[in-house]
Amino acid sequence: MMKRARQKAVVENEAPQTSQKSKKQKTCLYGSVSGESGSQPSVDWESLPHHVILRIFQFLPLVDRARASSVCRRWNEIFHIPDLWRRFEFELSQPATSYLKSTHPDLIQQIIKRHADHLQYVSFKVDSSTESAEAACNILSQLVNCSIKTLGLISTAKPSFMNMSKAHFASALTVVFVNSKSLSSIKIDDTPLDDPSLKVLVANNSDTLKLLKMSSCPHVSPAGILCVADQCHGLKELALNYYILSDELLLALSSEKHVDLEHLRIDVVSENPGQVEFHTIKKQSWDALVKHSPKVNIVMYFFLYEEEFDAFFREETPVTHLYFGRAVSKAMLGRIGMNCPRLIELVVCANGLQPLDDELIRIAERCKNLTAMGLGECEVTCRGFIEFVKMCGGRLTQLSIMEEVLIPDNDYSLDRLHLEVSKHLGRMWFPDMMPTW
Repeated sequence: MMKRARQKAVVENEAPQTSQKSKKQKTCLYGSVSGESGSQPSVDWESLPHHVILRIFQFLPLVDRARASSVCRRWNEIFHIPDLWRRFEFELSQPATSYLKSTHPDLIQQIIKRHADHLQYVSFKVDSSTESAEAACNILSQLVNCSIKTLGLISTAKPSFMNMSKAHFASALTVVFVNSKSLSSIKIDDTPLDDPSLKVLVANNSDTLKLLKMSSCPHVSPAGILCVADQCHGLKELALNYYILSDELLLALSSEKHVDLEHLRIDVVSENPGQVEFHTIKKQSWDALVKHSPKVNIVMYFFLYEEEFDAFFREETPVTHLYFGRAVSKAMLGRIGMNCPRLIELVVCANGLQPLDDELIRIAERCKNLTAMGLGECEVTCRGFIEFVKMCGGRLTQLSIMEEVLIPDNDYSLDRLHLEVSKHLGRMWFPDMMPTW
């Protein structure tokens, strides 16, 4: 009896130890959290679920991804699965002149050899050197078995693509345009894109193209972009320079065959004052577009000199977002208040030394959809500004006004101003010390 009791006591004393040892082994997979001295965190990375490793790889830069693939056989297998290569950004630069960390040439060749037919969402980020732009086109020329859906060519600084041979650029694009046949999104700003290239694009991707951004493409004519609008009836977003905008283009985008346009971005740029004569778009053409696509956002970026604004906003224009990157006259802002009833957002980076009180009040009266305003190097009296805010009320969800814009008067100091504005907005508001747009 005593022997049995002694054995039972031994078993009961050993049981907690065994349980503690098992618990310690169980937590060892993700590392010890007990804080015991001498314990070493340990993670069994090889046992991570397949989808977790894949997700981690998707966030890694290419070089780190390649290094990780050499950890074990399982990671190497995941490194080569198609899902990992559907979306990729090539970074191309010249080490002596760029801050970009360039994609290694050997890795580029490996990607082209083993994964070109998996690529669907591809972008190229290049520095300002012509060599990098040519390298991007050399890669594009090799994507003969791809089915790319989105293509982006991004220059971190000019001139890049614009300095290379137009024939070389067109040849590389043709390879992608002809072989993909399912392109839905193309962003190729600041490139030597031309009319023949657009015709190839339309001939092979007219049923799938939904977004085309091609600002600052000087070799494209109004006829070239009209060809896109005439045949790509699914186009929902378009970005272009004003010089190729025409009445015919707006009417083509308004045809019964065309889907509703969602976003139209127009860059109005002049490098040399007086050298460009800007044409006028007829009110009937704008009206046709809005009638066909009543929810379309029409965004215009202006980089003009004061004397070059004569052609704009003489008649009612359905613009929704306006950005002025250079000085704009009081008269121009007055026309905006009279003729832009759909305006949602207005940003004025610079004006003159004349207060804009009357212009802002007219905009508040006429532009009932205005919800965002930004003012930089301008002048507005505190009284005029409060009147503007009072008329707009709580619909101003974004109000970014530089402090030096506001001129104190006999009625309001800057300290009292922020209290009055906050009251009318229904939230706390202060003027900005730096531009936020």
